[in-house]
Amino acid sequence: MNPATDNATPLFTAVSGSVRHLFQLLKCINFATKAQVRITSEGLRFTVEESRVVQGIAFLEKSLFTSYTYAPSAGSQTNDKEADDTAVFQISLTALLETLQIFGVNEAKDRWAGRDLAYGGITGAIDRGGRPAAFGNRALGMSGLCRLSYTAKGEPLCVVLEEAGVTTTCEMVTYEPEYQEEIPLQRDALNMKIIMRSNWLHDAVNELSSTSPSRLTIAVSPSAPYLVLSSNGPLGSTTIEFSKDRQLLETFQVPKRTVNTYKHSLIKVATRAMSLASKVSIRGDQQGVLSLQFMIDLEDIGVSFVDFRFVPFLPEDGEHDEDGWESNDDVNEAIS
Repeated sequence: MNPATDNATPLFTAVSGSVRHLFQLLKCINFATKAQVRITSEGLRFTVEESRVVQGIAFLEKSLFTSYTYAPSAGSQTNDKEADDTAVFQISLTALLETLQIFGVNEAKDRWAGRDLAYGGITGAIDRGGRPAAFGNRALGMSGLCRLSYTAKGEPLCVVLEEAGVTTTCEMVTYEPEYQEEIPLQRDALNMKIIMRSNWLHDAVNELSSTSPSRLTIAVSPSAPYLVLSSNGPLGSTTIEFSKDRQLLETFQVPKRTVNTYKHSLIKVATRAMSLASKVSIRGDQQGVLSLQFMIDLEDIGVSFVDFRFVPFLPEDGEHDEDGWESNDDVNEAIS
């Protein structure tokens, strides 16, 4: 630590009354060892990616914290652009998650609570059997405080946990950011926008996994069959069709028939978010980029969102997909 920053005004400070909220949201994107953190006046943005083909984004809004202060001028005396750069860095996501669960996290209880939430409606406050939501106070059972602070560029991210009179302080090494841009999604050129209950997508992906597939195909059409998920694997093939019933697909905006294929192993990294979320927004653009945005209910706070972006599978020259097609464009042309 730089001695000159010991008494400096921190660039960022925040206090959360529930360590579990932070832990569970960040656990949803725990498919890589490092996460890029961007601190803004609206909250903390954690981004994880793998080989630029899959990206997970968890945004911790300032409403999740009982206290939240971001002062860019405190960490830099230069122009606005350079001041903003001081709020972007990388940390070890693995180390951060281990730190947040120092006082104990019951994973089994969280998984069951997540299923209760999925079947408990949009509020997720309580299901028909009276069980608490995944992020409810009764289910969490952790009332300790989590204090976060970041003094200046190059300084560690300080995490202070307090519970039952016990205080633990961890200083996490920060690294230079490795990437600046997220996987682009052309919001003005979408081929599909579908909103449905997340547990139905979770069950479908689990069913498709039974054949140990390498790829997963998503086909959408303005006419029946409307939404089809399919996969082929060494143990066989599986196809799941969804009707257009409003009770099943809350929103269905598909201007034309489109088929895209993705690596199944990449889609599986989003299964934890699928199990915890109450709803999912499925979007795909004309380039085949897929966005799965999950809405996760937080009792007494509101909702939080976790977003995943996937690049479609594009066979190299001479390589054929499992169904014999050379590319997603070939599929679209053949069925149009």
